[in-house]
Amino acid sequence: MFIFYHIYSIVVLGVIYILQEVYMDFILGQSKILLYAIIFFAKIFEVSIGTLRIVLVSKGQKAKAALIAFVECIIWVLVVSTVLVDITSDPIKVVIYCAAFAIGNYIGVTLENRLAMGLSSIQVITEVEEGNELAKLLRDNNFGVTVMRGEGKEKEKEILVLHLKRKRITEAVNLIHSQIENALITVNEVKVVRGGYIKRK
Repeated sequence: MFIFYHIYSIVVLGVIYILQEVYMDFILGQSKILLYAIIFFAKIFEVSIGTLRIVLVSKGQKAKAALIAFVECIIWVLVVSTVLVDITSDPIKVVIYCAAFAIGNYIGVTLENRLAMGLSSIQVITEVEEGNELAKLLRDNNFGVTVMRGEGKEKEKEILVLHLKRKRITEAVNLIHSQIENALITVNEVKVVRGGYIKRK
């Protein structure tokens, strides 16, 4: 593993060095408008995929995260080197860089929410009489549901637990609210689920 890490580092540095030489030769001959556009859109792309990389790391998807990190690192070096060239005589590049960084974070989070990668767990606490009907409704819509009995302040409660893909959270919550408007619903992220029933699509 130690040797692999050093080989990987050498390859990354070599690729970055070659690309930077070619890239800088290209950049120096461009107009300021095109230069600003390259900085702006490249930085947005870099920060956006960086946000996705962090999500993949948190979910244990090492290979995908490493691949994105490789691309992200190359773009970062090229963009920063572009900004630093004649930075004192052209401070507008810094403003564009900072604006693109902020927009990239926003786009990255929005994209991650749209992709909704990973799994979640929904817990519903409701009255005993309503719990079984709700469980049947959810199962009829291809949700795996576990029903448990809990002790409330004044009487027993029904606790429903669902493990599902994040893409289906809105669908499940809407179904629950359509059946029981005042149900207590909590949603938590789940890293790993083994066994059980989770609809694939």
